[in-house]
Amino acid sequence: MVPPEFGDGPEGPLGGHPHTLRPLTGELVAAVLATRGYACRPDTDGNLVGRWGTSLVWFRRLGGTGEVLQVRTVTAPLFGIEHVPALRAFCNDWNHSRYWPKAFVEVDDDGRARVCGEVITDLERGVTPHQLDQLLDRGISAGCRLATAVAELNDGARA
Repeated sequence: MVPPEFGDGPEGPLGGHPHTLRPLTGELVAAVLATRGYACRPDTDGNLVGRWGTSLVWFRRLGGTGEVLQVRTVTAPLFGIEHVPALRAFCNDWNHSRYWPKAFVEVDDDGRARVCGEVITDLERGVTPHQLDQLLDRGISAGCRLATAVAELNDGARA
Protein backbone atom coordinates (compact mmCIF):
# COMPACT_ATOMS: atom_id res chain seq x y z
CA MET A 1 0.00 0.00 0.00
CA VAL A 2 1.39 3.39 -0.96
CA PRO A 3 1.55 5.79 1.97
CA PRO A 4 -0.48 8.96 1.60
CA GLU A 5 1.02 12.39 1.10
CA PHE A 6 1.01 14.49 4.23
CA GLY A 7 0.39 18.14 4.71
CA ASP A 8 -2.48 20.16 6.09
CA GLY A 9 -1.00 23.62 6.42
CA PRO A 10 1.66 24.89 8.78
CA GLU A 11 -0.60 24.89 11.86
CA GLY A 12 -2.22 21.44 11.46
CA PRO A 13 -0.96 18.21 13.06
CA LEU A 14 0.62 17.13 9.77
CA GLY A 15 2.09 20.55 8.95
CA GLY A 16 5.74 21.47 8.96
CA HIS A 17 8.72 19.70 7.47
CA PRO A 18 7.85 16.04 6.76
CA HIS A 19 11.09 14.73 8.30
CA THR A 20 10.77 16.64 11.57
CA LEU A 21 10.12 14.51 14.63
CA ARG A 22 7.07 15.59 16.55
CA PRO A 23 5.54 14.36 19.79
CA LEU A 24 2.98 11.57 19.60
CA THR A 25 -0.44 13.15 20.13
CA GLY A 26 -3.98 11.92 19.69
CA GLU A 27 -4.47 14.66 17.10
CA LEU A 28 -1.49 13.37 15.09
CA VAL A 29 -2.74 9.76 15.24
CA ALA A 30 -6.22 10.86 14.15
CA ALA A 31 -4.81 12.95 11.28
CA VAL A 32 -2.64 10.10 9.96
CA LEU A 33 -5.55 7.64 10.13
CA ALA A 34 -7.84 10.16 8.41
CA THR A 35 -5.27 10.69 5.64
CA ARG A 36 -5.55 6.97 4.87
CA GLY A 37 -9.33 7.30 4.86
CA TYR A 38 -9.81 5.16 7.98
CA ALA A 39 -12.94 5.86 9.99
CA CYS A 40 -12.20 6.03 13.70
CA ARG A 41 -13.95 7.65 16.62
CA PRO A 42 -12.99 8.39 20.21
CA ASP A 43 -14.19 6.00 22.91
CA THR A 44 -15.33 7.11 26.37
CA ASP A 45 -11.68 7.40 27.50
CA GLY A 46 -10.67 9.51 24.47
CA ASN A 47 -8.81 6.68 22.70
CA LEU A 48 -9.45 6.24 19.01
CA VAL A 49 -11.21 3.04 17.91
CA GLY A 50 -12.09 1.71 14.48
CA ARG A 51 -13.54 -1.44 12.95
CA TRP A 52 -11.61 -3.64 10.55
CA GLY A 53 -13.77 -6.51 9.39
CA THR A 54 -15.41 -7.88 12.52
CA SER A 55 -12.60 -6.79 14.85
CA LEU A 56 -12.14 -3.57 16.76
CA VAL A 57 -8.79 -1.80 16.78
CA TRP A 58 -7.88 0.69 19.49
CA PHE A 59 -5.16 3.32 19.15
CA ARG A 60 -3.98 4.29 22.62
CA ARG A 61 -1.27 6.55 23.95
CA LEU A 62 0.34 5.20 27.09
CA GLY A 63 3.23 6.26 29.30
CA GLY A 64 3.78 9.29 31.50
CA THR A 65 3.47 11.76 28.63
CA GLY A 66 1.53 9.62 26.14
CA GLU A 67 4.73 8.75 24.25
CA VAL A 68 3.97 5.03 23.88
CA LEU A 69 1.73 3.96 20.99
CA GLN A 70 -0.41 0.87 21.46
CA VAL A 71 -2.39 -0.59 18.55
CA ARG A 72 -4.68 -3.20 20.12
CA THR A 73 -6.87 -5.56 18.12
CA VAL A 74 -9.84 -7.22 19.83
CA THR A 75 -10.95 -10.13 17.68
CA ALA A 76 -14.66 -10.85 17.35
CA PRO A 77 -15.10 -14.55 18.16
CA LEU A 78 -16.10 -15.35 21.72
CA PHE A 79 -15.18 -18.71 23.21
CA GLY A 80 -16.40 -20.55 26.28
CA ILE A 81 -14.12 -20.74 29.30
CA GLU A 82 -13.40 -24.40 28.48
CA HIS A 83 -11.49 -23.22 25.37
CA VAL A 84 -8.99 -21.08 27.33
CA PRO A 85 -6.22 -23.74 27.42
CA ALA A 86 -6.46 -24.20 23.63
CA LEU A 87 -6.56 -20.42 23.10
CA ARG A 88 -3.46 -19.98 25.24
CA ALA A 89 -1.70 -22.69 23.24
CA PHE A 90 -2.72 -20.88 20.04
CA CYS A 91 -1.35 -17.58 21.39
CA ASN A 92 1.91 -19.21 22.53
CA ASP A 93 2.38 -20.70 19.06
CA TRP A 94 1.52 -17.37 17.42
CA ASN A 95 3.97 -15.46 19.62
CA HIS A 96 6.70 -18.03 19.04
CA SER A 97 6.54 -17.75 15.26
CA ARG A 98 5.64 -14.03 14.79
CA TYR A 99 6.81 -10.74 16.21
CA TRP A 100 3.60 -8.79 15.62
CA PRO A 101 1.11 -8.59 17.14
CA LYS A 102 1.66 -10.06 20.58
CA ALA A 103 -1.37 -12.34 21.08
CA PHE A 104 -3.04 -13.04 24.41
CA VAL A 105 -6.31 -14.31 25.88
CA GLU A 106 -8.73 -12.11 27.80
CA VAL A 107 -11.56 -13.57 29.86
CA ASP A 108 -14.47 -11.30 30.73
CA ASP A 109 -16.56 -11.34 33.90
CA ASP A 110 -19.13 -13.62 32.24
CA GLY A 111 -16.50 -16.31 31.56
CA ARG A 112 -16.26 -15.64 27.83
CA ALA A 113 -12.80 -15.64 26.30
CA ARG A 114 -11.42 -13.88 23.28
CA VAL A 115 -8.03 -13.40 21.68
CA CYS A 116 -6.49 -9.94 21.49
CA GLY A 117 -3.32 -8.69 19.87
CA GLU A 118 -1.21 -5.62 20.39
CA VAL A 119 1.73 -3.79 18.94
CA ILE A 120 3.47 -1.34 21.27
CA THR A 121 6.07 1.23 20.22
CA ASP A 122 7.93 3.73 22.41
CA LEU A 123 8.07 7.07 20.61
CA GLU A 124 9.65 9.10 23.41
CA ARG A 125 11.97 10.90 20.97
CA GLY A 126 9.12 11.69 18.57
CA VAL A 127 7.86 10.43 15.23
CA THR A 128 7.37 11.76 11.71
CA PRO A 129 3.94 11.44 10.08
CA HIS A 130 5.41 8.93 7.61
CA GLN A 131 6.86 6.79 10.41
CA LEU A 132 3.58 6.92 12.31
CA ASP A 133 1.69 5.98 9.15
CA GLN A 134 3.91 2.92 8.76
CA LEU A 135 3.52 1.92 12.43
CA LEU A 136 -0.26 2.28 12.31
CA ASP A 137 -0.52 0.44 8.99
CA ARG A 138 1.63 -2.45 10.28
CA GLY A 139 -0.28 -2.63 13.55
CA ILE A 140 -3.62 -2.77 11.72
CA SER A 141 -2.49 -5.31 9.12
CA ALA A 142 -0.86 -7.56 11.75
CA GLY A 143 -4.02 -7.38 13.87
CA CYS A 144 -6.13 -8.31 10.84
CA ARG A 145 -3.92 -11.37 10.21
CA LEU A 146 -4.43 -12.42 13.83
CA ALA A 147 -8.19 -11.89 13.51
CA THR A 148 -8.29 -14.10 10.41
CA ALA A 149 -6.40 -16.88 12.21
CA VAL A 150 -8.70 -16.63 15.25
CA ALA A 151 -11.77 -16.79 12.98
CA GLU A 152 -10.38 -20.01 11.46
CA LEU A 153 -9.72 -21.34 14.96
CA ASN A 154 -13.32 -20.47 15.88
CA ASP A 155 -14.64 -22.29 12.80
CA GLY A 156 -12.64 -25.35 13.85
CA ALA A 157 -14.00 -25.13 17.42
CA ARG A 158 -17.56 -25.27 16.07
CA ALA A 159 -16.88 -28.25 13.80
